[in-house]
Amino acid sequence: MTVASLTDPSCCPRRPGGAAAPVMVEVWRGDLVESRHRGHAVVADAWGRVVAVWGDPNAPIYPRSAVKALQALPLVETGALDAFGLGSADLALACGSHCGEPRHLALARHWLERIGLPPAALACGAHPPFDDEAAAALIRAGTAATVLHNNCSGKHLGLLTTARHCGEPLGGYLGPDHPVQRRIAAVLEAMTGVALVQAPVAVDGCGVPTWGLPLVGLATAMARFAAPDELPPLRAAAVRRVREAWGGHPEMIGGLTSFDTQMMGAAPGAVLVKSGGEGVAVAVLIQQRLGIALKIEDGTPRGKNVAMAALLRRFGIDPGADQWGAPAVSNWAGRTVGALRPAAGWLDPG
Repeated sequence: MTVASLTDPSCCPRRPGGAAAPVMVEVWRGDLVESRHRGHAVVADAWGRVVAVWGDPNAPIYPRSAVKALQALPLVETGALDAFGLGSADLALACGSHCGEPRHLALARHWLERIGLPPAALACGAHPPFDDEAAAALIRAGTAATVLHNNCSGKHLGLLTTARHCGEPLGGYLGPDHPVQRRIAAVLEAMTGVALVQAPVAVDGCGVPTWGLPLVGLATAMARFAAPDELPPLRAAAVRRVREAWGGHPEMIGGLTSFDTQMMGAAPGAVLVKSGGEGVAVAVLIQQRLGIALKIEDGTPRGKNVAMAALLRRFGIDPGADQWGAPAVSNWAGRTVGALRPAAGWLDPG
C-alpha cells in the first residue's frame, strides 16, 4: 500500500451524489424529529481497502484523542515503557482519555514517581474530572484540579517518559519539531499511509500537535491494530502490546460511565474503541480485522456515540443496552419524552 493509494479519491467508492454527509442520528421528541446529526464514516482493512463508506472518506479531519493508541507506540518501541518498569495498565492510561476517577489519579501519581518528575513537568493544563463523583469530591474538599486530572495526563506521561529515556529535553516536548513529536508524526504517516508534509496542523486541547487526516487513513491505521502481520517486526510487536493494553484495561481508556469503556466491556476481546474531541471516534474490529473511523459534523458526543454503536452492530458487535444504541431523551422530572435513534437507511449498503 502506498500513500497515493489512500489519497487518490478513485480508491474509495462513494454514494451516488458525491461526498455529502448523510444524516446518521435523529433526535426524536414525541412524534417529531427535533434534531439531526450528519456524519462521515469509513470501514477499511489493513491494506487501505475500503469495505464501506458513508459521506466523504478523504476530507481531512482532526482526529484529536482518537489517535492516542498511535501516539503511544513510541513509548513501547523506544524501550521506555520497560526501562521504567511500567506495565500494561500504564500503557492503557497513555492510550486513554480518563475520567479522573481515583484509580486514574493513583496510577498517574505512581507513574510520576517512576520517572522522577513533578506534576509541573506535564504541559497539558488542568481541568476538573469528567467523572461526576470525582468532580464533586474535589468541590467538597475545596481542592483545585491538577494536571493529573486532565484526561490526557496519561498520554503526556508517556511523552515525557519517552523523552527522558532517550535523553531528550523535557521542556518544549509539545513542539512539532521536538523529537517526541517527530516520532509521533512518523508513526502517523506509516500507520495511516498518509504523508503529513501538506497536512493541516493545529494544536489539540492538551497542547500537542494534531494533524488533519482523512478518515480512510484513520480506519486503515485501526485495522492494522487488528492485523499487524505485515508491519515491520518492531512495529508489529509494539502494536500487539498496545492492543493488549487497550483491550485489557478498558477502565483506563475512559471510566465506568464512559462510552469507550462500556463498549469494550460489552464485547471483550472483540472490539477496541476510542473517542476523540468534536465528534470523532475510531474502532478496531479484532476478529474481522477491520478498522472504523467516524466523524460527526456538528461535533457532538451524543451523535458520535449513537452512530458508532450503530456501526458496531452493523459489523457484528453487540454494544449491549440501549443506553448507547437508542438513549432516551428525558425532561427535568425524569420522564422519558423521546429518544436518539440511528436514522433509517443510512447503514444500508450504498
